[in-house]
Amino acid sequence: QVQLVESGGGLVQAGGSLRLSCAASGRTFSSYAMGWFLQAPGKEREFVAGIGRSSVNTFYADSVKGRFTISRDNAKNTVYLQMNSLQPEDTAVYYCAAKTATLGVTDYQVYDYWGQGTQVTVSS
Repeated sequence: QVQLVESGGGLVQAGGSLRLSCAASGRTFSSYAMGWFLQAPGKEREFVAGIGRSSVNTFYADSVKGRFTISRDNAKNTVYLQMNSLQPEDTAVYYCAAKTATLGVTDYQVYDYWGQGTQVTVSS
């Protein structure tokens, strides 16, 4: 079992940057592919970015390509989301998630474990 704790959210002006972190408990972190999702009020959870077990493969939603970067440090049991050029439409609660399934990186339903979320608010 994995417990995930996000941090790094906050309030930032448009054009600014934030770096989200997700710390995982347990000694099997490297066996999980990881993802970041967002959920805005009244909307469904959306895929933002995903990363494979060894960082070789990364995936991004079209809306964040070129602005966000996902990375992981298996020695620190942590996955990161560097968010640059933030826009008001990026405002949401951001969640990290872990999965063992090999397929479905963009599908929130295949993820096994979730963090509690961290709020990101971008002001115009």
